[in-house]
This record gives sequence, structure tokens and C-alpha cells, in this order.
Amino acid sequence: MVTSFRKGPGARRLLLSLLFATWEVGSGQLHYSVPEEAKHGTFVGRIAQDLGLELAELVPRLFRVASKGRGDLLEVNLQNGILFVNSRIDREELCGRSAACGIHLEVIVEQPLQVFHVEVEVKDINDHPPVFPWSQKTVSISESRLPDSRFPLEGATDSDIGANAVLTYRLTPSDYFSLNVISKSDQNKLIVLVLKKSLDREEIREHALLLTATDGGKPELTGSVKLLIKVLDVNDNAPEFQQLVYEVNLRENAINWTSVITLNASDVDEGPNQEITYHFSNDVSSRITEIFTIILNTGEIRLKGNLDYEEITSYEILVEAVDKGLPQMRGHCTVLVNILDMNDNAPDVSVTSLSLPIREDAPQGTVIALLNHGEPPLAATATVLVSLVENGQALKTSSRAAAAAAAGAAGGAAALVDVNVYLIIAICAVSSLLVLTLLLYTALRCSTPAAGGACGPGKPALVCSSGVGSWSSSQQRRPRVCSGEGPPKTDLMAFSPSLPPGGNVAERNEHTEGNSDLSGNVSLILAILYNLFKNMHIFK
Repeated sequence: MVTSFRKGPGARRLLLSLLFATWEVGSGQLHYSVPEEAKHGTFVGRIAQDLGLELAELVPRLFRVASKGRGDLLEVNLQNGILFVNSRIDREELCGRSAACGIHLEVIVEQPLQVFHVEVEVKDINDHPPVFPWSQKTVSISESRLPDSRFPLEGATDSDIGANAVLTYRLTPSDYFSLNVISKSDQNKLIVLVLKKSLDREEIREHALLLTATDGGKPELTGSVKLLIKVLDVNDNAPEFQQLVYEVNLRENAINWTSVITLNASDVDEGPNQEITYHFSNDVSSRITEIFTIILNTGEIRLKGNLDYEEITSYEILVEAVDKGLPQMRGHCTVLVNILDMNDNAPDVSVTSLSLPIREDAPQGTVIALLNHGEPPLAATATVLVSLVENGQALKTSSRAAAAAAAGAAGGAAALVDVNVYLIIAICAVSSLLVLTLLLYTALRCSTPAAGGACGPGKPALVCSSGVGSWSSSQQRRPRVCSGEGPPKTDLMAFSPSLPPGGNVAERNEHTEGNSDLSGNVSLILAILYNLFKNMHIFK
């Protein structure tokens, strides 16, 4: 709406009657209003009529309008005396956010000179929406913040004034956030983002919200900003392995720095809270740290010591994954390393019977002994005396046969270990029994047949006696004694150490009393040895 104001004609006439020099100044003032953004030619007011000027005198009296610093925003039609909009008027450009905004005009008429002041108020229209200082704003909030925590936000601004600049705010619905608007004045409000419930970065890392500001104009205009709520991580999650127990097999002949296993733990936190290093647990034994090592950053376990299946068949290693957060969080797993046995020990061949009677007509392939082979094959050797029996009769010949665990088809010849029966007797003897064994060995050697090692008949007599009367035996047999040298012996005598040959009764009694504890054991050993040699076909 355009309005005009004019002082009364009496005042105007009084001013017009005042002359100073050759010109006259009119002190009347007109007031008009026009909306901003009005189109070219928009009517403002009948300025000539309102100033009391005749249309016919406007041109002869050189009627003109001057506007300091405003250019040609407004103009007067000299034909009809109407003030109109000549070019676009932007109130915000002219006056910014000032509540009052107007255009001051000076109307000058000469012959006689008159000056009139005209004020044109530029009225605001809602031509500017609310504007936020950013189109998108990131707000970082730690996941450890408690509910009802508050985070101030910068509000929007509206270049308009009055009701056109009164803003209201709204936030998109959210389970985690709400908006609190605190009014300080009509156009000055504090915008606060309020946390409604605890955040969990591992559940939702970012929350996207839309904050909208609406002005009070008709029609209303809006502006909005996207709020990106970034949840900052707190080290509230420990590293986790894919398995609680890992089981691997490792050959006992594995060389140093062999890779055993590579572990991989994950942490759902981020940043330093997600960076992981690997360590053996403090609970592992020193033996494990001597045999194995773990790479700090990769989690790879490698062998650094020697394995021996015969010593330890498996290792249980406790491993920790530690993040770099504050405080540090730890995850655990167990690595079970099973050591695979390799054939790195030669077989131990033992034969309980030193004489195996085999019929001379035994078919080829007759089993004499069972031996187990390893992989790769290794070798050990034992010597077994095989006696050939004809129709159940006495021995006619004797020979030696070697039973061995072969060293493979392409293996080298293994050294033979000749296990002599006399050595077995010597090994089995201890303390005083060693003396008895040596005596028996000497007696056997002395009973050898003639040179050449032949077995010959004879009539040896074997007399065994005990000082405590536990047993006594004297036998006459035709033995077949095989010996390395010398003629066959006809008499073979064995004495208990507790009853030495010869000597008087007193000496024997004294000797018997001093060895009463030992004589019983010696007697038993003599009986066992006698039966042993009997089974070996020494006595026949």
C-alpha cells in the first residue's frame, strides 16, 4: 500500500513566501512506501500533486529529483507527476538487516527555487529463506557420553526482518537425538542437540540427521542443514580370534624358522583401538619360549628350537592379541602343536631266547622272528644261535643267523652288532655275582673242544653245591659243548661263592656265617644259570 503525507497548505504558503536572495526553499516533506522487489513502473505516489505543483509548470520550472547514492531507483513522470519504480529495489542490499529502510529524495524546482524532501520507505517482503552457515555439519560425539548430554549448534540466519525473519526449527525423528531451542529474543535463539540414549559405535558408526529452519513469512521459506553425527570410538572391545583353539601338526625334524601357524585376531574398534600386536601369554613355560617365537605384528608363530618327539609329543601355547587403546584390551587363544614322530632312532632288537631249534626240513619262509621297520628305515642287528634238529634227535650242527631291521633297498650296509651270550651273562651280573659269572665263563672256556672249534663228545661231570644246603646236584652226561678252542672237557665243576672248595670245617662254618644273607640269593642265581645253560644245549 502506498501512502502520502503533506503538511497543511497554510504552512506551505508560509514557506513559499519566504525568500532568501533569488530563490525559495520548500521545507515540506512527503512520505511514501514501496515493497522491495517491485517491478519497473510500479506506482509510488503522485509527487507533483502532493507538493502542490501544477503539471504544466514542471517542465518550465526545471522539475527534477535527486537521490544521493541511490541512483535511479525511483523516477518522476513529468507528464503526470507520478513517482514510480525505475529499477529493482533490494531492501537487504540497501539496508542489510536494519529494521528501518528508506530512500531519501530531494525534489528541486527552479524559478523560483524550491527544495522538497521526500522519504520513500522500502518495505520488506519474505524473499530470503533461512540460511545455515554450512550445508553439512559434522558433529563428533564419543560413544562414552551419557544420555542427556548437550551439544550446541549454530542456528540459521534470515536476511529479512520482522515476522519474515522469525525462525522455528525441527529435527528429523531419531531414537538417539532430540532438539532443544532456547529463545533469547524473537530473532536470537540457541539451538541445542540433546543425546537421548547411549551410543554404540560398533552398532551405528554415524547418524545422519536433517535440521530445518522455517521463517514466519507468507508464504514461509525454509532452509536446512545435514547433521552428520560421527560416533567416536572408545576402546570398549577386546580383540577376538576366529577360534579359541588352533591345532597344528609339526614334524619333529622341522628346521629352525619353520612357520607353524599365522594367527589373525580382529577388533571392531577403530584407530589405535583396532591396532593389534601378538604375544605369548605370561603363563607359558620357558620351554615353549625356547622352542617357539611369535612375530609381534603378524601373529606368525615360528620354530626356533629343536623338537624331539621322544621327549615331548605336543606343546600347548597360550597367545594374546593386545590392542593399542587406552586402556588396552586383550583377546586369547590356545595353539596346540602336535609333534609328528619321525624315524630318527634305530630299532632296538632284543631276543629273549638265544637258541632257536628249527627242523632241518623246515620249509622256506618259516618264521623265525618278527621285526618292525620304520620310515625311512634304520638298522640294528642281533645274533641268534639256530640249532638244526633232525627227527627230534640230538644236535648235529650249529650255525649263526643274523636278524636285522634292513636299512632299505638303497640303504648302505649297517654295522652288525654281535651280541654275545657271554656278554649278556656279564651284563646281568652285579657285585658278587660278577665273580661267579667270570668263574663260569672261565670254566666254559676251559671246556672247549680241540682246536678248530669242533663239538666233541665227552663225559663231563657237573657238580653244583650250596653252603646252606639249599640245593646240590651232580650229574654225569654226554655233553655236546661247542666252544671256540681247546678239547672238550669231561668234568665241569661250579661252586657257590659261599662255599669255597677245600679248607677245614671251621673256615667253612665261619665263611658260611658271614655270608648267610647272600648265599640264598647266590644259590637261586646258580640254579637259574644252570637251567639257562641247559636250555642252550651246553649240558647234555
